[in-house]
Amino acid sequence: MPELAKPEFVSVDHLKSVTDSIISYLPTLAYSLAVLFVGFWLAKRLDKGLAKYFNKRNYDVSLEGFIRSLVSVGLKIIIVLTFAGMIGLPTTSLLAVFGAAGLAVGLALQGSLANFAGGVLILIFKPFKVGDVISTQGETGEVQEIQIFNTILLTPENKTVILANGSVSNGTIVNVTRHGNLRASLRIAIDFSEDLDHVRSIIMGVLQNEPLVLKTPEPSVIVVEYAESAIVLSVRPYANVADFGPMQTAVYEKIRKEFIAHEVKSPEIKRTYVQP
Repeated sequence: MPELAKPEFVSVDHLKSVTDSIISYLPTLAYSLAVLFVGFWLAKRLDKGLAKYFNKRNYDVSLEGFIRSLVSVGLKIIIVLTFAGMIGLPTTSLLAVFGAAGLAVGLALQGSLANFAGGVLILIFKPFKVGDVISTQGETGEVQEIQIFNTILLTPENKTVILANGSVSNGTIVNVTRHGNLRASLRIAIDFSEDLDHVRSIIMGVLQNEPLVLKTPEPSVIVVEYAESAIVLSVRPYANVADFGPMQTAVYEKIRKEFIAHEVKSPEIKRTYVQP
């Protein structure tokens, strides 16, 4: 009959050594847990502070939620890694795993991340807002929506244009309506035989009596060119954004009628649109 193995008993000295190790480790564990809980509490307080800040600044809801989540998750990861290091876990391996995962995600979403970063910059620095008319990336239109990844414009031809925020934020942006008014430039040619002061007074009379023309800034009439057969004038009235188109039409038609009434010789009248 085979002999049964004798049970092994843990020695008293070994138990005492383990107990002493646990007791000596308890202060470190308690301190580490305290750091963990305090860190999470501070992260929560910071999140509430960010929420109040965004509410006062009226930032986009999508941007607010993303930034708050990003800050909260980032802080919690730092706190957990700090806790792991304090209790003796190998944080180097954890950092390597997080770094590799972040690199893989970044490479996979390179274009989307560029557009996202552009959207964040637009929403924070606000070079334009919904309702503004802008020119960018070869397109001009009214801003209908500013999304995290795209900006949506409505052109004068009633076309919807979707632009990537990465390209918009890195390119030239002309905000046509930022100042609330626009200046037009009507190029009008008159015959060399005409009296400039008389013609200028006729045009200024039209501008001063036109209700759609702003009195401030004041309109002006200047000579911009001496062509082969005419003197070219630039008529520069200002108007509110909503009145810009109707104002140009009204001024153009009334100047034409006044020229006919005063027998002013005008080979041609050209209308052009300029940015302020």
